[in-house]
Amino acid sequence: MKPEEASSLVTTGIYRFTRNPMYVGALLVLLGWVVFLCAPWALFGPAVFVLYMNRFQIAPEERALLSSFGEGYAAYRAKVRRWL
Repeated sequence: MKPEEASSLVTTGIYRFTRNPMYVGALLVLLGWVVFLCAPWALFGPAVFVLYMNRFQIAPEERALLSSFGEGYAAYRAKVRRWL
């Protein structure tokens, strides 16, 4: 909720593969729902989720982390993808 209050940068474990594992998990659940429904039109939901999260959640978090951790976060961001 408050990324600017983070005290350390975690780059191990699942964070070696994605910078946002929780959002990737939510996207996988939405894609599973699309498969369950067997409805191509249901892909609209995951697409809106990705667009919304990129713009209104992830971008502000990344700005806060960059200001808190500076070059360390910039190097991590260059090495690890946002989603997968």
